[in-house]
Amino acid sequence: MLLQNKVVIVSGVGPGMGQALARIAAAEGASVILAARNQSFLEEVRGDIVAKGGKAVAIPCDVSDEAQCKALAERAAAEFGGRVHGLINSAYYHGDWSFIENSDAADMAKAFDVNCLGALRLTRACIPYLRDGGAVVNVSTMATVRPFGGEHGMEMGYAVAKGALNTLGKYMATDLGRFGIRVNTCRMGWIHGEPVEGHIQAQVDAGLKREDVIAGITRDIPIGIIPPEDDCARAVLMMISDFSRVVTGATLDVNGGHWMAP
Repeated sequence: MLLQNKVVIVSGVGPGMGQALARIAAAEGASVILAARNQSFLEEVRGDIVAKGGKAVAIPCDVSDEAQCKALAERAAAEFGGRVHGLINSAYYHGDWSFIENSDAADMAKAFDVNCLGALRLTRACIPYLRDGGAVVNVSTMATVRPFGGEHGMEMGYAVAKGALNTLGKYMATDLGRFGIRVNTCRMGWIHGEPVEGHIQAQVDAGLKREDVIAGITRDIPIGIIPPEDDCARAVLMMISDFSRVVTGATLDVNGGHWMAP
């Protein structure tokens, strides 16, 4: 198994890729710490994992709160032998869709606080338990390199905050290497899971054909499909596995070729 005997923290375990990360990590042999603000959803995912023979604990955590991040790291280590092998920073706040002229500085500041500083807080809290072989993956977005929006606004605040996270990841990798900790970034594109299905259905409800909506999304994706949620999660989990033990400071584009970094 890819993550046999590893202890993995996944922040931002919600209906999207976060829950897929947790479920697949457990199926691949990891003891998983599920973190998010929604305790009832965490318990639902934890229950599913345990019912299938996996190991998981659910710990509510708001990554904008330093004390909660510290408590999460301490409890995670205490639950499974004092060690954390992998941390996936996938907690996020999306914020407003807006244009420059109607952008809200306070909303953008909140996005920065959760998406970038939240990853900093949680990573910093986990350093004592990640030393000597641990790995961190920061989950980012293709919107940091390919601006995205429509008539309702642009995905600007979220993307700007994740762009800061991209840079932070390189500094994390440079600094934390001295402790034997690797840090990489996964830059996600379209992910075919519950949130995207909701978007597709909204377009269908507005009168469009489902196949036309999907064709519009996949038009510029070379593999010709919306990347499935589980496959996207596996790409992220690979980066905390021993398969990437000499990779740090890297950015992996997980988008079916929609954006190809130079």
